[in-house]
Amino acid sequence: MNSLRFISASEAVQVIRSGDHVHLSSIASVPQCLIEALCERSSELNDIHFHHFHTEGPAPYSQGGAFFDQGFFIGPNVRANVQKGLADYIPVNLFETQAMYRSGALPCDVAMVQVSEPEGGMVSLGTSVDCSPAAIETARDRIAVINPNVPFSFGETIPLDRFTALVHDDRPLITKEYSKPSETDIAIGRHCAELIPDGACLQMGIGAMPNAICAALKDHKRLGLHTEMFSDGALELIESGVIDGSAKAIDTGKTVASFLLGSKKVYDFIDHNPAVLMKDIAYTNDPRIIAQNPGMVSINSAIEIDLTGQVCADSIGERIYSGTGGQLDFVRGAKLSKGGKSIIALASRTRSGAPKIVPTLKPGAGIVTPRADVQWVVTEFGAVNLYGKSLQERAKLLISIAHPEDREALSRAAAGRFNANAF
Repeated sequence: MNSLRFISASEAVQVIRSGDHVHLSSIASVPQCLIEALCERSSELNDIHFHHFHTEGPAPYSQGGAFFDQGFFIGPNVRANVQKGLADYIPVNLFETQAMYRSGALPCDVAMVQVSEPEGGMVSLGTSVDCSPAAIETARDRIAVINPNVPFSFGETIPLDRFTALVHDDRPLITKEYSKPSETDIAIGRHCAELIPDGACLQMGIGAMPNAICAALKDHKRLGLHTEMFSDGALELIESGVIDGSAKAIDTGKTVASFLLGSKKVYDFIDHNPAVLMKDIAYTNDPRIIAQNPGMVSINSAIEIDLTGQVCADSIGERIYSGTGGQLDFVRGAKLSKGGKSIIALASRTRSGAPKIVPTLKPGAGIVTPRADVQWVVTEFGAVNLYGKSLQERAKLLISIAHPEDREALSRAAAGRFNANAF
């Protein structure tokens, strides 16, 4: 470390020019010192575009002015500014984010990433690999923030000499605590677990519901994990031996992910751990690679689903809430897997009591998973398989797992929509 030539964050961001497109490493590993330094230059710049996955922490780059944020996924820290029109969203399946950079469809002038301390002339992207390798490959200027708190993870490492500037920062990575699963989450977790056989390979998200699903899997055996992200719930299954990767056809015995968000314990777990591969999103989210593991089970959430099976997971009507994410990547990869299955898991109602199984999606709602791709749908009231079912059959199945107080209205809506009396 002492032989490395560091410059200040203020010096490093001098390479950024008006009109540049800037990539940020994401999730828990946002290079905050560079963002702060760039904000100090905002009066002398204009039309700076930022691209990134979900980010945690302050997001001054989303507040307009000289900066225009165009994220690949919208987190809570930028959501209000997107809805005000100060920032924007690029609709994209996460697998294709790297292809946008590599193909030149989306410019990347400057890559600003946070990395581990070097070992053998290489650094690791730690907890957030995502599409940063593609950004580093294609950018004009590449700034690395070397942070001793970034774990050295295996799977993707970058030569130190690839970077055009090095900055030092030692602030801790952002951690996340998730709320305890509700009774609804627990019921959904139980129904999902019943669909998962021993030896399956899993993809799931992070949050209270995925943690409830993990808790329901504690008696399973020989599970694998090939996912875009994981957190503390999955870590508990790894440490208990439930997830051991022994039945995987590729990366056997390994846990594969692209980014993490959870406790420091999760971050420490991947540090110098050869049993964990933190990979480019081009690998983790490629449906052709996902499908190579037999018994692949993808579990994803939804904001609402209509009676034909159309899944909205990125917006509330016209308002972008999150993003497409990797849902469709894994839905299709799991269905292509031998013995695989795709699960859409959602509560039957929102916290305010509004139905989430609806006759039609809200006007302007985005369809993340088309009805032709949907297979299993799970609520706290059960699980149904829509694959191979007609529109009327799908409606009946979905009504059967809707909230009991919503079923009569849904049946009337279905009868009118399909001009049928069987509802």
